[in-house]
This record gives sequence, structure tokens and C-alpha cells, in this order.
Amino acid sequence: MNPFAALRSRALQALTMARLMQRGVLKPDPTPVGGPDERVFIGPANSAGQGDQWARALERARTGTRATSMQIVSDDVFRFPADLTVHAGYAAFSKAWQRRQFAALSEYRAVLVESNRGVLGRFRGTDALEQADLLQRSGAQVGLIFHGSDIRDPETRIRSDRDSYFGADAEFTATMSGVTKRSRRLIEESGLPVFVSTVDLLTEVPHASWLPVVVSPEDWAGAPAPLSHGGVPRVVHVPSKSLIKGTDLIEPLLNELHASGVVDYRRVTGVPHAEMPELYRGADIVLDQFRAGPYGVAACEAMAAGRIVISHVPDLDRERVAELTGHRLPIIQARHDELRDVLTAVLAEPAEALARAAAGPAYVRSIHNGDRSGQVLADWLDRGER
Repeated sequence: MNPFAALRSRALQALTMARLMQRGVLKPDPTPVGGPDERVFIGPANSAGQGDQWARALERARTGTRATSMQIVSDDVFRFPADLTVHAGYAAFSKAWQRRQFAALSEYRAVLVESNRGVLGRFRGTDALEQADLLQRSGAQVGLIFHGSDIRDPETRIRSDRDSYFGADAEFTATMSGVTKRSRRLIEESGLPVFVSTVDLLTEVPHASWLPVVVSPEDWAGAPAPLSHGGVPRVVHVPSKSLIKGTDLIEPLLNELHASGVVDYRRVTGVPHAEMPELYRGADIVLDQFRAGPYGVAACEAMAAGRIVISHVPDLDRERVAELTGHRLPIIQARHDELRDVLTAVLAEPAEALARAAAGPAYVRSIHNGDRSGQVLADWLDRGER
């Protein structure tokens, strides 16, 4: 780096740190080290709180293991629980934090890197690939975790599914194509073990291991059976990202049905995650997504609440779930252009839909309560794969 660039970099670092302190952004807590247990680190994405859920699941599955979850966040995001929350400004510009983070993780038994994001911030200008190499050379067992759009190939998805969200927004697709290429480069050049959170991603990365998303079934229990109130059916759609969930594809129909009194439709955004169990308990039918294809955390939460869940999950993914688990996915299938007929059938003859809803909590307890995910990670640690 030439002297002028170095001076500019130091000035930017100092300015960023000053602004963070002025705004009252707290310095991040140090990553814990020491103790009698083997330490495992998972971060820095914590998408939908899954990094923290996997950390707790691993601790339950493997005696003598302490797991630390971390999320690097900006100001404009909902924050899920995590052991460590680091503001993106500190991760990017605090060289002191970066040095401490590297020193701490160098003492860890294992590090799981999420979404091709550096667990050391911008330590020495390195990316996730270079950081993984540094941590391996320090003695850590390193693995990679991907959640979805961070690894899905847009071109493949557009060819395989006419409703793919990659076909809906060219600018978004171009951006995500770059993300995917960088993720695939990380996988290919590192040769590290890969875990994916949804079954559809096993098509994207055939040698990956499925690390199921985790929800706490007890948090979602206690709702009366769907449609038992005898009133207008309450239909809820909770799009974390409207483009990906296909909100634009289904909402004209739902607004029409709402206006005619067939359903009481509610689109929910901006609700803190802690309030979602109560919201789902008041719903009869939850519409998940109609573009992407997989099922994830939101669908699992709705199933855990015993709701009638309708979503587009392709046959291949349903078959793979059955093959891997021996269970039938309780989600009712519908593409967006099939939704009117599916809703009409559910409301006219609800017995099958109610049976699916009743099967949801048991399905989640069997596949997504953390036992399976914790064992996947425990087995990886015991095998010592690097």
C-alpha cells in the first residue's frame, strides 16, 4: 500500500470509530476463550437466528463442547439472539478487534464460516477463503455453511423453475450471480466440508451435508386447531423478502378473496420475531413462499404452531426429505397459479388439510428441533474433517 493510501485508510478507520462511538454503538464483547471444554465458533451471518440455534444444538449433542455464535450486523436489520453481536463498522475498521478475534479463534477447536463472510472482519485485507486458511494453519477444524441465495445458481434455477425469483428482477439476479460465483470459488479452492440448511441446496452442492434449520417447538405450541373458531378463515403471509417469497404473485388473489369475505387476509411485515408465535396462533392458514421452492425457518415455525401451511415445494425436494428422514413433508403444495383452487378445496373439504396441520408439530420435533442438526455437527467434529 502506498503512503497516501495508507494514510487515507487510517483516516477512514479513525473517522468510522469516532462516528460509532458518537452514536453510542458499543464496542463488541471479546470472543470467549479458555475453559475445560472444546470450543466451536459459528458465524458471522446468523441468518434467521440459525447460527445460534446450531450452536445450542451442538452443545446438547456433544458433551464437553462450548459453541459461540456471532452475528455481524448493520443498523437496519432485525437482530436474532446470538452470543456475540458485532457492528459491521467495528468488523470492517477496528484493527484491534480484528487482532483479538484472530487470536481468540486461533485457540478454537473448530470454526464454521457462514455464507462466505469473513469471521475476522477485514483482518489484514483478507477474505473468507484466506481467513479459513489462516485458521486452519492455526490448528482449527474449519467448515462452511450456506443458507440459500448465498449459493443458489440463478441460471440453473431459472431453467428448472418457471417461477424462480431469479427471473423476476434482473438487477437482483446479477448481484446474486456474483455472490454465488464467489461462494463456489470458496468451496472449490478451499476443499472444505460444506453444510447447507435446506434440502434443495443439496442439488447445488451435491457433496454437502444437510444441516436442518432449527426451531424451538415449545415456543410455537398451544394454539387451537385451525378453523376451529368457526369464523372467516384467517390467512397470514409473512414475507421476510417479498421478491423471494412471491408476494406479488399471490396478493391480487388474496386481496380479492379478502374483499369478498372468503378469507380474512393479513400480510405481516416488521413484526419482531418474539411476537411471531402469538401471531401464528391466531392464524388458520399460513402462506409461505411461491417462488423459491425450498422450505425454511418460517415454514417450520408455522408447522410447529400446527397451522395449515401452503407453499411451493417441488416434488424433488419432497422426495429428498422423505428419503433422508422417512417423513412426509406436511406442507400443502401450491404454485401461485394453483392457489385459488387449493384454497377453495381446503375450505370446502378441510379434513386432509387439518390432518396435515396436526402432523406439523411432530414433524418439526423429529427433524427441526435441533437433535438432528446437533448430531450432524458432532459427527463432523468427531471425524476431524478439514
